[in-house]
Amino acid sequence: MLEQAINEIRRLDLAVHGLEVRQGGDVIFREMFGEDIRYPAYSAAKSVTALAVGLAVSDGRFDINAPLAYWLTENELSAMLPHRREQFCKLPVTRFLTMSVKGYPFRPEGDDPLRNCLSRDMDYSAEPRFDYSNVQAYLVGLICERAVGVKMEQYINSRLFEPMGIPHVGFQTDSQGRFYGATGMSLKISELADLGQLLLEDGRSIVSKDWIREMTSIHISTKESGYGYFIWTKPGRYYISGKWGQRSIVCPELGTVITYMSDLRDNSELMTPIADSIIKELADEAG
Repeated sequence: MLEQAINEIRRLDLAVHGLEVRQGGDVIFREMFGEDIRYPAYSAAKSVTALAVGLAVSDGRFDINAPLAYWLTENELSAMLPHRREQFCKLPVTRFLTMSVKGYPFRPEGDDPLRNCLSRDMDYSAEPRFDYSNVQAYLVGLICERAVGVKMEQYINSRLFEPMGIPHVGFQTDSQGRFYGATGMSLKISELADLGQLLLEDGRSIVSKDWIREMTSIHISTKESGYGYFIWTKPGRYYISGKWGQRSIVCPELGTVITYMSDLRDNSELMTPIADSIIKELADEAG
């Protein structure tokens, strides 16, 4: 079936950089269609932000049940409309980790993106509802950086990537130099697969097992699936995902991680049935 998957990618002429399948921690299949280099991972960075939050929680520097506003300054909060500020200041970090604050634009905007986000006229008292937006990951990453007291790029590399054996990874910042948190990270396919493997292995003592389980649990429903803390979930699997076909799919019951990176700007959905066919074949082999 793995060879059939490769043939299907070639038949459809999909702009896939490469595909890697791990089972039991071993690479059982790997096919590179492009160079073995780092490619933009886009929203896969959100899952890395969630892992950094888990590290900060374990360090006792961050409380995801506290209001996100706790880490914002009075000057920043002054950008808010007075009748919205009280509502906003009640929202815990978990609401942003689960993308359940409705009304933000897709991405931060303007010369000062933080002030722009805070000045929006939104009903923060509305019931939780899934509303995917880079803004929510941006806000979480920004306040996590303040909580740990060092630049998030330094924190993530020293606490997550270096222990995993991954060389230094760069991250995007906003126009004011604040950690972006939602995108702006490049990885090799094997490095994205390493992140999936880390999740499968309950954090490998790098990240708390309890955090991994909480992060990958369903906290809110979406139209297609469920959502944890900056990670997507479906029955029997959860996955790190970025636009245009960046994905690391973790199947705990099969002990399997399926990872691919692509540049599928118009047809990224075509990789989903191919990945599903691989999972089905491996499940059938497992009996």
